[in-house]
Amino acid sequence: MTDSPLLISKKDAICVITVNRPEKLNALNAATLDALDAAFVDAEQDAHIRVIILTGAGPKAFVAGADISEMNTLSAAEGRDFSLRGTRMMRSVERLSKPVIAMVNGFALGGGLELAMCCHMRIASENAKVGQPEINLGLIPGFGGTQRLLRLAGRAAALELCLTGAPITADRALQLGIVNRVVAAEALEAATFELATQFAHASPLALRGMLDCLNVGGECGIEEGLEYESAQFGLMFSTEDMREGTTAFLEKRPAVFKGR
Repeated sequence: MTDSPLLISKKDAICVITVNRPEKLNALNAATLDALDAAFVDAEQDAHIRVIILTGAGPKAFVAGADISEMNTLSAAEGRDFSLRGTRMMRSVERLSKPVIAMVNGFALGGGLELAMCCHMRIASENAKVGQPEINLGLIPGFGGTQRLLRLAGRAAALELCLTGAPITADRALQLGIVNRVVAAEALEAATFELATQFAHASPLALRGMLDCLNVGGECGIEEGLEYESAQFGLMFSTEDMREGTTAFLEKRPAVFKGR
């Protein structure tokens, strides 16, 4: 559709989803949240896709936040529904069986940082800035910002970002563990696609098993997490990919994984 808030491209095993509202700094409104939900479902179900890149259109912003003009008129019930809409979409991204890489090309503020944090990895341009500025609007984060910041960066950093509302640099975000890598602006796309290509050539079944283990382990006790990991490890022995990977290692050749 020509009026879609997203641009979607697929090449080889990589799907690129771009939030395409540059005139609004790619702000998230209800229609964009719904479009993102549908796009991730489509990529998840596409057997040819092994990795997903998420980014924003234009040179200024990944996603600068939620659409304030839309939120300004919401009632309390509508505000809760809007929060749940975004939270459910981002939770589904977090639980995808395929790696999702956020290519943070500029501002990732409020809902934009929350969207980046639900991805499995985040590569940021050196000129990117991230933050949770909701306090300046008389609001709190509504798409999981308080919870994911706690888990990624710890209590002190989460309190700092949420209570002050001040954005931080990409380098500071790297120090806090909010992003995985920081690269020069001109190298961002190449660095992101290099990582995506690495994932695309890995065993999709092993990737899924690791994502499952990390999701489960982050929400349960150590004993349950270890038990789940052992079960997933054993399951790998039933796959052609495991036989191919170990055989290729012994034969000193690159493995060719087929997801079986």
